Amino acid sequence: MQLPELRISRLIPKFPIIQGGMAVRVSTSALAGAVAKAGGIGVIGATGMSLEELKEEIRKARVLANKGIIGVNIMYAARQFAELVQTAIKEKIDVIFSGAGFSRDLFRWGKESDIPIVSIVSSVKAARLAERSGAAAVVAEGVEAGGHLGTDHSVKEIVPEIVKAVKIPVIAAGGIVNGRDMADMVKLGARGVQMATRFVLSKECSVSDKFKQMYLQAQEGDTVIIKSPVGLPGRALKNPFVRLISQGNSPEPDSCTACLKDCSRDYCIMEALINAREGRVDEGIVFAGKNVHKIKDILPVQAIFEKLLAEYAAAQ
Repeated sequence: MQLPELRISRLIPKFPIIQGGMAVRVSTSALAGAVAKAGGIGVIGATGMSLEELKEEIRKARVLANKGIIGVNIMYAARQFAELVQTAIKEKIDVIFSGAGFSRDLFRWGKESDIPIVSIVSSVKAARLAERSGAAAVVAEGVEAGGHLGTDHSVKEIVPEIVKAVKIPVIAAGGIVNGRDMADMVKLGARGVQMATRFVLSKECSVSDKFKQMYLQAQEGDTVIIKSPVGLPGRALKNPFVRLISQGNSPEPDSCTACLKDCSRDYCIMEALINAREGRVDEGIVFAGKNVHKIKDILPVQAIFEKLLAEYAAAQ
């Protein structure tokens, strides 16, 4: 079984592998640029960045990418959603990924600037809406994914349903950590895969070593579903902060920068994610996919690609 060709409007990556755009500076230019250079689509997680920072990250990624494809992921729930999108457009980003809500304006902006839009969806209804609105492709994300979730259904259930429902390419996401998982998704009709958790354990990912060590030490069953102030459930690794959330004892924010359009203010999600990224893992949230326990090494991005492709070939 050959790797499928993934065509997102005029964009055709060498390999149908997208690195998930993880927010709050987990997916920065170093990672996105390396993935693009390796032949995939490298994605900067724009949510949580200032407009100037996003501009600089896109420019840095371009230098590293060696003419590879660079995208951004921008959560609709972010208060600066429109400004971040416009910044990415001005920097002539190759593709924009968006989830955690739906913006009709985004598709209009994409059409005006000739930049393809990819919607992250978790249901047939949302996939059809995205297609009608002008999405060039959809990411079908299952409950196995790390971070904020839009469904309690498995990626293995939703991918074939969405493939049947739309004519645009479907990219599978959620719990995909190796080439065998990729092969399973292609057999279900996916034209490509999006992987985030696997790329956290890369040399180029800029999170702290303590963050990466939590991934490496994870055992099966160590991820749990938590409540997020965003208004969506999220999948994270067990730790003292997550225990406080589950007990209803999470610390109320001392201050608020109004980073979200809507926020329950049960705790500060931005502070929790920054704490984890910077190594204060017991005081923060370490988002991770359900199958994080299957990854046992930290490798350069190029080596990750070589391993994924070898595993995919062996899975035929």
